[in-house]
Amino acid sequence: MDVAPLHSPLQVATPSPLFISAEQQAENRQLIQAVHAVNAAELFGKDTELTFAFDRITRRALIRLVNRKTGKEIRQIPAEELLRLDFFPDDSTEG
Repeated sequence: MDVAPLHSPLQVATPSPLFISAEQQAENRQLIQAVHAVNAAELFGKDTELTFAFDRITRRALIRLVNRKTGKEIRQIPAEELLRLDFFPDDSTEG
């Protein structure tokens, strides 16, 4: 489930269909509601909003702080580097 920003040209890709447990669906709904509440309260200012998406490779939820005017990503949680380290661990540390 993707929620695109209301005032931004930023497009969020939809991951391929997969099974999502009822618990994960409930967590996703809560996360989406929280993102909407933060954006409605303009906690990050009028020109900045949060977006919710899924990383296609790791299938983890992402929160992005985006400039509404430019569509430029300011910050992503978790950071791109952490996602890649988690999904592609460095094999050079093994015996």
